[in-house]
Amino acid sequence: MSDNPEQQNMNAEGESGVEENVGSAELGEQNQGGDEQSQLRETLQKLAQAETLIMHQKDEVLRVQAEMQNLRRRTEQDVEKAHKFGQERLSTELLAVMDNLERALQVSMDREDEAVKSLLQGVELTLKSFVDCFRKFGIEQIDPLGEPFDPQLHQAMAMQENPDVEPNTVTAVMQKGYTLHGRVIRPAMVMVSRAPTVSIDEKV
Repeated sequence: MSDNPEQQNMNAEGESGVEENVGSAELGEQNQGGDEQSQLRETLQKLAQAETLIMHQKDEVLRVQAEMQNLRRRTEQDVEKAHKFGQERLSTELLAVMDNLERALQVSMDREDEAVKSLLQGVELTLKSFVDCFRKFGIEQIDPLGEPFDPQLHQAMAMQENPDVEPNTVTAVMQKGYTLHGRVIRPAMVMVSRAPTVSIDEKV
């Protein structure tokens, strides 16, 4: 061991400086660790916010896609209805022509007369062309003779007692009805049967 006082002072100062450097380094590491934790918390918070925003935007995209699908479906249905029922007014007007052709064939005349026979053949061909044209465009005839009365397809003009058929049976067709792609554009005008009225004497 050196007995030199100056040497001892230098050693003491050196040791003190080393301790101060060690303390400063430890404090710096603690500060750096605190900064890293703060940055990590901030990053995690931003990540959570970003995930929430993404989920919200994803929901918005799904909602818009659903609305677009519904709009496309409605548009397709509207276009389909326009194609199906756009000619409804014209079809209704042509029904009068069909009625007149059918009435012409029902008129009593000398069917053996060559001129009359040629006329009737022309009317029959014209009527057949109308029927084929109607069928092509989805127009179907309602001729319910002998069928049960259906208020959705038939319009009862009168009721008549008829013991030979079941009640509410169509016994006569005064005017045929028509549907356009299944939708009634003119109901059939019909006569409907009803049960015979039971008199007081019959009850006794």
